[in-house]
Amino acid sequence: MKHYKLIALLFLITLGCSSPVTYDILIKNGSIADGSGNPVYIGDVGIIADTIAAVGVLKNAIGNQEIDATGLIIAPGFINMLSWATESLIADGKSQSDIRQGVTLEVFGEGWSMGPISEELKQQQQADQGDLKFEIDWNTLDEYLKSLVKRGISPNVASFIGATTVRINHIGFEDRAPTTTEMESMKAMVRKAMEEGALGIGSSLIYAPAFYSSTEELIELCKVASEYDGMYISHMRSEGNKLLESIDELIRIADEANIRAEIYHLKMSGKENWNKFDAVVKKIDSARAAGLHITTDMYNYVAGATGLNASMPPWVQEGGYKKWAERLQNPEIRKKVYEEMTSSTDDWENLMYAAGTPENLLLVDFKNDSLRHYVGKTLAEVAKIHGKNPEETAMDLVIADGSRVGTVYFLMDEANVKKQIALPYMSFGSDAGSQAPEGIFLNSSTHPRAYGNFSRLLGKYVRDEQIISLENAIYKLTTLPATNLKLKNRGALKTGYYADIAIFDPEKVQDHATFAEPQQFSTGMIHVFVNGTQVLEDGEHTGELPGQVVRGPGYKN
Repeated sequence: MKHYKLIALLFLITLGCSSPVTYDILIKNGSIADGSGNPVYIGDVGIIADTIAAVGVLKNAIGNQEIDATGLIIAPGFINMLSWATESLIADGKSQSDIRQGVTLEVFGEGWSMGPISEELKQQQQADQGDLKFEIDWNTLDEYLKSLVKRGISPNVASFIGATTVRINHIGFEDRAPTTTEMESMKAMVRKAMEEGALGIGSSLIYAPAFYSSTEELIELCKVASEYDGMYISHMRSEGNKLLESIDELIRIADEANIRAEIYHLKMSGKENWNKFDAVVKKIDSARAAGLHITTDMYNYVAGATGLNASMPPWVQEGGYKKWAERLQNPEIRKKVYEEMTSSTDDWENLMYAAGTPENLLLVDFKNDSLRHYVGKTLAEVAKIHGKNPEETAMDLVIADGSRVGTVYFLMDEANVKKQIALPYMSFGSDAGSQAPEGIFLNSSTHPRAYGNFSRLLGKYVRDEQIISLENAIYKLTTLPATNLKLKNRGALKTGYYADIAIFDPEKVQDHATFAEPQQFSTGMIHVFVNGTQVLEDGEHTGELPGQVVRGPGYKN
């Protein structure tokens, strides 16, 4: 929709007349934080259709709908750089936990993407579905995104194509390099996705089968994405013992593929690695000084969340879940897995070992209803109930549940979290779904970041602890990620940009989700607009579903 051309014409016509300018929506008297990082100022925003028609002190203006934003911040809608709302939006398109924090764009694709998907993979994934059951009525990544819009969603959506997904489509879950023919086919798949609007290539290298990918394989895929000005974004091969070496790998990929690169959820994982912050920053800063475009994102907590698969060696997981579960029932294999789970290693990322104690593993998501009474218990508590050691208990749970078992790992240092927030190239992602404390979402727990990541930044770290300024925080939530992704007309309060807008009370914005009780909405976000349609009014969801697909710079109509 190119309303901005019509708006430019409208303003040329009205420059010389004194009659009032009428907007569909006029937001008045707010403190405007436009995304640039410049100081806030008192002003107004006029919206026509899905577009920002004017920003500033708008004299002689009226609105068909007017909102008095006195005492409130008017900001661009926030960009969630790492969203796992891929399935939660199918269950409930209102995206309440994120909309109530001001998020207007969900970015998918951490290694896995919802397409492309073969018929064989469709059958497998539908068979593996838990409480949330849905028809996979798409083949390509673009078709998936369009299917969300067709179903009806409140936020906008965009996605990287997952390097893991590309690999599985051609190699399955095997631990081997692609053949020359397979590599060419993988590159063709990336090329098609980029032309359909994928943002770039996403990887998640601690997990099987992504773990089996070589640096050279990733470089070849990234060279294709680079042709379309895409980005490489990675959950690196290690965030702990081999953290610095993993950054070297990302920098090498960026250099050899001539591609912008971002580190997913930057962290120093495991107490013995907390002292690596300065070395990490030195590496990134050095690469940036040499002309590479390296950026980072994060969630604002000392715990991450993934599955028990991140506590077991990748070799035992080769072939997918069924092969993994079968091997875990073999006494000799179990003995070997136990030995590796209880040993420090640089060969793979052992999050149970990094957490230091099974008390630091919180079980939050089970597929099997008979195991859900363990939700909210630590692995140590469940091991005591079973009368076994934690490692054997973890193996037993994976077998019994038919899944990797959703787990929260306490791994990081709060002092490092604060220093990371202040990095000039840091943006933010929840690394979680967007949901509501109702329906099927109550069948499992979650990480509090699903409900509080963005409000926690604005409340705890900006207002209360003053780690960064409000203007800088808004920049990091909006213009910075939009610029990194090379999005068109998104991420700022500018004439001609889409009217994705978050209006909040800076004195009241607050996260309430905790690890004990994570399913609690944030408060203090007053109004939210997506593409000019109000999805949050006076802190309550309107039920509107105006979300659209946002595409990357390589998109070809």
